[in-house]
Parts: sequence; C-alpha cells; structure tokens
Amino acid sequence: MIRSVVRVRDGVRIHYRRMGKGPGMVLLHGWPQTGHMWRKVMPALAERFDVVAPDLRGYGDSDRPRAGYDKRTMAADIAEVIGALGAGPVVLVGHDRGARVAHRFALDHPALLTHLVLLDIAPTYDIFERLDQRSVRRVWHWFFHQVPDLPEALTAGREEVYLRLSYRGMAFNPAAIEEEAIQEYLRCYRQAGAMRAGFDDYRATPIDLEHDAADRGKKVGVPTLVLWGESRMAQAADMLGVWKERCERLEGFAVPDCGHFIPEEQPAVVIDAILKFLAR
Repeated sequence: MIRSVVRVRDGVRIHYRRMGKGPGMVLLHGWPQTGHMWRKVMPALAERFDVVAPDLRGYGDSDRPRAGYDKRTMAADIAEVIGALGAGPVVLVGHDRGARVAHRFALDHPALLTHLVLLDIAPTYDIFERLDQRSVRRVWHWFFHQVPDLPEALTAGREEVYLRLSYRGMAFNPAAIEEEAIQEYLRCYRQAGAMRAGFDDYRATPIDLEHDAADRGKKVGVPTLVLWGESRMAQAADMLGVWKERCERLEGFAVPDCGHFIPEEQPAVVIDAILKFLAR
C-alpha cells in the first residue's frame, strides 16, 4: 500500500492510501473514523481497481484548516486528488459523512464519476425536512456537534470515552471494530484540532442545506447503489424511495445483522454488493 499526500487548491494537504491497479475507485470515510475504516474491503477491491482511500480534510493525517468543511469544498478536494493521481473517472464509495461528500461530488463533478455507492445515509436535505421527535433522538450528536465550542470543551482529554460510545452505540456488532482500529482512530482524533475539525464538518450543515436546496431538481446521473444497516434505525423510513427522488438509476438493500459501520461489520457483503453492482 502507498501512503502519500496531495496538496489541494487552498494549500490543504490531503493524505491518502492507494492500492491496486485498474479503473479508479475512491473510498470516503465517515465520522468518527478515517480512511483506515476501509482496511477490510480495500485489498479485495484492489484486485480489480486502483483504489484510493483519502482522509477527508480535517480528518486522520490530512490537514485541519479552520474552514472549508461544507460538502462542496470537500468534494472539490476529492476532485483535485483524483486529478493529481490521474485516477478518474472513478467509482466513488462513501460512508456516513464521506457519503454526503460523495453525493455532492456526484452533483458537482459528474464527468469524474462512473458509479456511486452510498452507505447508511439518507440525503441531508431530506433528513432535516422530515425531522420528528423520534429521528432527533437518533441523530442527537448531529445537533450537539454544531454547538459552538462546547463539544470541544467537553471532549478534551476524554476523546476515548466519547468515541468508544459512538463505536458501541452505532454498531450491531461492536467487536467488528477491533481494538487495533480503535487505537488508530484515537491516535488521529487526539491530535491538536482533530475533534474541532470533525465538529466543524457538522457545523457546515447550514451551508450544505443551502446547496442541497438549490439542487433539489438535480439528479445523480450515474448508476447508484445504496446500502444501510438493517439492525439500526435507518435515516429514512423508505431509504430507496427517498434516494429515487435524487438518482436516475438506483438499487440497494438493507444489510442484515449490521449497524452503521457496514464496511467493518459486514465487509464481505460490501465487497460482493459493489462487485455485482459494477458488473451489471
């Protein structure tokens, strides 16, 4: 595996992992993780693809600027990484926050994309449009992270307590995120400014909603696969239904015995689903 960095337009260094040969594929992680979350699926996918797993701006071993956490800017980072590595057009796979970046990427950079895979999210705009008491309890951390300065103050020196709560609470099988992986995540999130950067990702929600509202009539044109964990309350009552409003060609299913962290909890299902999707 190659590990290196690409410097994007505003000088931010984006760290990435790269493995394999063939058509380009980019894997985008979520919170509270890094590109390390793809460790169980990347080798198998690299047998057929040139796979790149970046750390999004603010995460992992990438730089942590004080701005640029709206999904349009983060998607532009990925477009520059793809261009610098000569990897495009690509299959783009995103989980959690990375899937939100991937959705925006599909709208803003369609020429760089062949297929889109989104893991365990509903569209940002639709989540906020349909919020009720039940769904607010499910995504409470989204609102907590947006409070200015407070999350940083409460988690400083207690990163492990907070992050382990997330890994346990959102997984059907917490043991699937092994201790080695937790220690790698903790190494990254204990770095100066790392927790703030993750919270700033969520604090960009008002900008993201503005961009998403402006593009309500715009659909993803490439074939799209949506997967979500069957053993966790989905972000929308009808995941395929809500995504059909956003995508021209869509398929997907709930992954059995799985919570939020699909590539770690059910890596074989993810590999099989992606390869079958791309073969059609």
